[in-house]
Amino acid sequence: MASEEELIASVDALLEEEPQLPPPAERTRLREAAGVTRARLALALKTSAQMVKAYETGSSEPKEPRLAAYQRLLNGWAAKYPAADATTPAVQQPGGASEVPETFTGPATTPEAPATKTDAPAPAAESAPERRPARPATSRRPAARKKAQSPTDSGFPNGPLAVLDGHGSAYGVDDLVMHCPATTIPELVEWTLTESGLGAARLHRNGKDADPLIVLTAEAAVKVGLPERLEGHEQRRSLRLPEDHPVVKQVAKARWQLTQRGFGPWARVYRKAQGRDRQCVQLAILSWDALDERSWPGVADMDPADIARVLGTYATRVTTPRGSTAVSGLELMTALRPPTRAVREAATGAWVSGHNAGSLGTEPMDPAPPEATPEHPVVVETGWTGGFLNEEAYQWARPVDALTGQECTLPFAVGLDLNTAFLAAASRLTVGLSAPDHFHAPAFNPKIPGTWLVDLSHIELDPRLPSPFTPDGTRPTGPAWYQTNTVAYAQELGHDVHPIEAYLRRETGAYLDPWHDRLKTAYIDTLADLGVTRDLDDHAFLAAMETYKQTDPAMAAVLSAIKATVKGGIGKLRERPQGRHYKTGQRWPALERPTWRPDIRAAVISKARVNMHRKITNMAKMTGLYPLAVLSDCVVYASPGESPIDFLPYDEAGKPRPGGFRLGLAPGLAKLEGVQSMSWAVDLMEKGLNPARHIKGGDAVLDAGE
Repeated sequence: MASEEELIASVDALLEEEPQLPPPAERTRLREAAGVTRARLALALKTSAQMVKAYETGSSEPKEPRLAAYQRLLNGWAAKYPAADATTPAVQQPGGASEVPETFTGPATTPEAPATKTDAPAPAAESAPERRPARPATSRRPAARKKAQSPTDSGFPNGPLAVLDGHGSAYGVDDLVMHCPATTIPELVEWTLTESGLGAARLHRNGKDADPLIVLTAEAAVKVGLPERLEGHEQRRSLRLPEDHPVVKQVAKARWQLTQRGFGPWARVYRKAQGRDRQCVQLAILSWDALDERSWPGVADMDPADIARVLGTYATRVTTPRGSTAVSGLELMTALRPPTRAVREAATGAWVSGHNAGSLGTEPMDPAPPEATPEHPVVVETGWTGGFLNEEAYQWARPVDALTGQECTLPFAVGLDLNTAFLAAASRLTVGLSAPDHFHAPAFNPKIPGTWLVDLSHIELDPRLPSPFTPDGTRPTGPAWYQTNTVAYAQELGHDVHPIEAYLRRETGAYLDPWHDRLKTAYIDTLADLGVTRDLDDHAFLAAMETYKQTDPAMAAVLSAIKATVKGGIGKLRERPQGRHYKTGQRWPALERPTWRPDIRAAVISKARVNMHRKITNMAKMTGLYPLAVLSDCVVYASPGESPIDFLPYDEAGKPRPGGFRLGLAPGLAKLEGVQSMSWAVDLMEKGLNPARHIKGGDAVLDAGE
């Protein structure tokens, strides 16, 4: 009998040869003889159960290094289970249950049991997925490279999405490539739901799994009968196929439905849910501008595999895209705070849908009149003339005659940008969850979210600083409506406040906390992929931020999308009416969402503006420096050098002093926005322009997320 050493040597010698697999039927017999399910084998081979099925039907062959590993396993089984002895696939236990290895993580199945979702019937031969060889790592420090957690799970083995090219290849996450035989939209939807293994698990136990997303390149769109470009005279966001288009007719004939938005750049094809089974596929057409260049820079021009990498990383860290980044940001709020949960009815004992505490519920809620917009029905129908909440981001530049001679002699104007300032403001922010109640002459309570009519015009502040109470930084001229954070800051500055009236909410909560936490983690993890990590000192941090976009353009695009998700999601809370046919006083679609909450948007922006004012005030106390201009989350200072390190406050040990601006990657910390000459800044200020808008070298757009 051969020794163990001889057998190992023999196996190793075989591995050095070109692997020759047994016939497909024999592969199946050997696995069943060993009592191993396809799911268990897929785990061992680091692939999907569908791929194992393809190996066993002969529709696909494994590639190296999986080929050698599979060959070694089959040889071992062949020695242990010769064909003549393979009469039973597994040791049968009393009751008919198969004996399963202890390392198997799934449930045991009997021969009569229906196939699990993981062991679904084999797809057609051309549908078997493969893994592309891993791309070489881009240039970066090894410690900075952080692989995204795989978005796959047992219910969705192939990840959340795939990018379809014009040759029938569907590119997924982790270098997965599947063949998609579909040549029409109905066929594509059927393939996605029955064979692709795409989708994503719910983000909250009371939520819903994410629908699979198929992204179509221009060639793929044409292949399934869509026009390469979607033309029209309406706004791009409202373009869609006409109802008599052949593709729309195909969808209807196959008994699928489209949402009210029709077949546009982001289309949803669905059938009404039967019980808990949801049948819905989302389609994104790249050549129809589904990916906005401002949010996804350069992504539409990437090859399909890189597009899948960008969108897959975003889906894993944030959410499966549902449309624009603004839409995705808003949908993420609901996914993390589902409006309902299952509750047991006391009278009948039946499980019914009930309110999920901490959420915004399922019904839309009208704002208080001062929280609304001028065209809102609650304003038009009541004839409201009492003024409106004006909590917006800063747009302020110091009057040029308020500059000192010493400031004008400094050579540089340096802009600082606060990382995701709105996201930082959302952290631990208490907002109202119920409808507003009206109060006259209430005592101010900083713990109650709401809208207060207060006169803050008597408060005098340093003229070299913007007022914290108005977006343009000018002093208030009389009573005005303010959000709780703004009034609380006036109190923090030592002033008495006496509200005239208020609209307050009795039910409150930190609604945005899970949204903040998920996006913060996504932002920091993506920066780490780009070589910007927490352990960098200020000099190394600034150097890394100068080159991170070149480190990995794909991950830089993910970072851009995350930032756009923050601003857009907050802006969507007060989405205005769209389209030239809208008439003042009419309700518009956004008002039917429970997430149309302008008061929550105001709370975030108010807190962000107050945070900015607090920092510039502390900077003035610690350094004697006053800002030249502020635009939202960007502030410009006169500086003796080209680096923020030349004017930021540090203690004797070289550590940043608390209270002022600090460099760093976390939300709320600062990075360099741009550097120009001081004479350049003074020239703009003399023309009545804002240096913070142009400090980066272009014309920055104030993004309120709308």
